Amino acid sequence: MSRTSFPTLRMKRILLLIAHPDDEAMFFAPTLLALTRPELGNHVKVLCLSSGDAEGLGETRKREIRESVRLLGVRSESDCLVLDDPKLPDNMQNPWPTPHITSLLLSTFAPHLPTTAPTTAPTTTIDALITFDSHGVSSHPNHTSCSAGARLFLERLMANHAGWKCPVALYELRSVNVLRKYSGCVDAVVSVLRAIFSVITARDRDKRGWEALSGGSGASTGERGRRVVGASGGRSKADGEDEEDKTPMPSWLLFVSGVGDWYKALKAMVTAHRSQMVWFRWGYIAVGRYMIVNDLTRVKPAGAGR
Repeated sequence: MSRTSFPTLRMKRILLLIAHPDDEAMFFAPTLLALTRPELGNHVKVLCLSSGDAEGLGETRKREIRESVRLLGVRSESDCLVLDDPKLPDNMQNPWPTPHITSLLLSTFAPHLPTTAPTTAPTTTIDALITFDSHGVSSHPNHTSCSAGARLFLERLMANHAGWKCPVALYELRSVNVLRKYSGCVDAVVSVLRAIFSVITARDRDKRGWEALSGGSGASTGERGRRVVGASGGRSKADGEDEEDKTPMPSWLLFVSGVGDWYKALKAMVTAHRSQMVWFRWGYIAVGRYMIVNDLTRVKPAGAGR
């Protein structure tokens, strides 16, 4: 089964939200390399919430991440924004304030929300948001803060718009146990097998559901179509389907890098993030699974409907 057999995103405005320069290469390289492929038509931006200035290297690391995202397929330097916010210091001790992160996301990507009536669907300048999950891969408090801020962002988007479809699909990078985290290619094989099983079972479930909905094979195409419309309350739009291009937003994503893409990720880390290449990062590059495979799960906000 080719990787194109798995769900992906096409013609979307995508934001990758990370905590530090080098997160994009160490943890999200398979995602960036996959979603920036020209034939998919996506526009991918990267928002890094800190310059990683804990050791006084903030300006250096800003230059490094811009070179890194270029190697990983991001269109232009202007599509990578690195913040220097005193409320978001690079540190290993304390999480960042969730409302502050959410406020930044709302003001930047949902500027019209304050004037949008509850009877109108909220609008944003992005279609998908990708970040860490609540475990942050390594339990780093800055990573977990990205997840908390992104989830609250969706909640705030929908707070006064219950019943409307959320305009942003949030995908979180799945954290795994230590053994899998450092199993590299072995874990990539496991992840692919799990994904194949998910695809097969989903197709089987959809087939059974369709047969039940159509009342068996005797129903005509027109009759089945009318039943589908009736079951959705007069709307034929599927759950999670984009309003304009009718492209479904998948419930999960899996990106696995081949040798060529793995080498691009290696180059982004080693040649771009030179200031970060201490001894233990060489070991991570050699056996770390996130350099090869990313599995992302969609998180839906409460209250979203149509």
